[in-house]
Amino acid sequence: MRVSTCFAHAALLVSGIAVTAHAAPERACSVASPAHRVALVELYTSEGCDSCPPADNWLSQLNQQNRERHRDSVVPLALHVDYWDNAGWRDRFAQPAFTARQKYLSSTAGSGVVYTPAVFVGGREMRSWSSTTSFNERVQELSSQPAPADIRIGAQATPSGTVAFDARIDARTPLPSDAFAYVAVYQDGLRSDVKGGENAGATLHHDRVTRNWIGPVPIVGGHARITGTYAVSATRQGVVAFVQRESTGEVLQAAELPRCDAAGGASGGGAQPVR
Repeated sequence: MRVSTCFAHAALLVSGIAVTAHAAPERACSVASPAHRVALVELYTSEGCDSCPPADNWLSQLNQQNRERHRDSVVPLALHVDYWDNAGWRDRFAQPAFTARQKYLSSTAGSGVVYTPAVFVGGREMRSWSSTTSFNERVQELSSQPAPADIRIGAQATPSGTVAFDARIDARTPLPSDAFAYVAVYQDGLRSDVKGGENAGATLHHDRVTRNWIGPVPIVGGHARITGTYAVSATRQGVVAFVQRESTGEVLQAAELPRCDAAGGASGGGAQPVR
């Protein structure tokens, strides 16, 4: 699914992120993916859907568990779709690109149906996501396999008040020709007071909300690099990078780096300051 494309030596602006080159930071946070595959968990949700808040809460709990486990098995993301926006409430986090991505992932499984809440693990739809046993079995299935690619993400707070990130993908084994790289910037600790639609009168809390999206980026000669910036806000932000097969939707590897603060540290476990 080609939402946007970034080529070497090009500078793009994708949902507020500048994709361009940055000098190597003198002081930064960094993280490297493990030797095994990491499960990218995508929740497709909407503030206009009354069955979505329990799924949003589930993802927030998964996020907390993930921090405690040092991000070595699961990388969660929430992608708000826009097809509920005409049902009485416009979701301020919804993007047409996320609706397009859900349709694309569903089509790789031979289905043209999209719905919320929907969960994909490793690029594959999982209708039994609310079953702890089924979910853990799927994650274990992925983490028991060696990763075909390494992902390194670095980030540094800049004097202008933004955070500059640099995601690098390097193949460990030959990758399929239809493997591409992606980056998502997410935000935690968000709240909405819903005034209309199925959740009218409710206060909704969100974590892992995808705010910006870059990809697919070609992997050339087994390597890809995506750089950009995001604005620092009062809520926690971070960067996710992953590799995916275009034809099947299978996510081959994923990694995440939480927000890197002005002192060069990261606001969460799993990332280390480097100098």
